[in-house]
Amino acid sequence: MSVRAAQNPEPLQTPTVRGRPCAIAAALEIVGDRWSLLIIREVHLGHHRFGEIARGTAAPRDRLAARLKELVAAGVLERTTYQEAPPRWGYYLSEAGRDLIPVLQVLRQWGNRWAVEQPPISMRHRDHELSVGHTCDACGEPVDYAEVSRVRITGEG
Repeated sequence: MSVRAAQNPEPLQTPTVRGRPCAIAAALEIVGDRWSLLIIREVHLGHHRFGEIARGTAAPRDRLAARLKELVAAGVLERTTYQEAPPRWGYYLSEAGRDLIPVLQVLRQWGNRWAVEQPPISMRHRDHELSVGHTCDACGEPVDYAEVSRVRITGEG
């Protein structure tokens, strides 16, 4: 079930590529614009208020307000009231939002290698540089993507 399907009882059309269902296209429908991932980054870093998120992303305020509303509706963020009058809200990652943190780490790793001259930050775990990768669930070995095969689970093709 997609995040949107969990929030909306009406069935959704799964995005397709060349007529085939595509989970990547479906995910990009939800978080595929520039501002969404930067918003998720800021909330993950502990910036929960609108002004904090605006400063961290440099998003235009109207666009930020619209994307926050969309991410809440999609189930990626949760909104809680922290002030009644005037109304003020804090934004927090839902389970679906927390599942995007490794995606941000992979983008950061790629950006450090290919998009910037000098990496602006280093991600560390127990004082060691963090490198994102995959391990096989069955054997625990690091995955060499040249050895990965695709297996269709649904649909034809």
